[in-house]
Amino acid sequence: MLKVIYLVFSLLNLFNGAWMLLFPQSWYTDLPAAVPHTGPFNAHFVRDLGVAFLVAGVAFAWSARNIDRSYSVHLGLTIFFTGHALIHLVDIATGHLPTTHWLIDLPGVFVPALLMIVLAVPAVRRRFAR
Repeated sequence: MLKVIYLVFSLLNLFNGAWMLLFPQSWYTDLPAAVPHTGPFNAHFVRDLGVAFLVAGVAFAWSARNIDRSYSVHLGLTIFFTGHALIHLVDIATGHLPTTHWLIDLPGVFVPALLMIVLAVPAVRRRFAR
């Protein structure tokens, strides 16, 4: 099951990263009502983040192929996705993003972070049990 999750996350992140790199204006304006609330468009910044999502996509693909050695990569991805979710959480809680972002960010920001945390727990337990 973990391999399937890694493969799905790989494809989603590769698609998102490629979209950000190749069509930053489209990504900014066409992502379902989420991005324009975060500040003015900056093509360079969107492309920089696109590279980060491409790296995440490659890391997920590597983890799917090397499931027995994916512990460290999984933790790195968990930190990335959890940090991303915490930034959104703080921005919503402090009023920098509208409260509608709870639902807007749920599928693409909060659920992936929570899933990565939940999936990391057994791996951490196994690692420390050795």
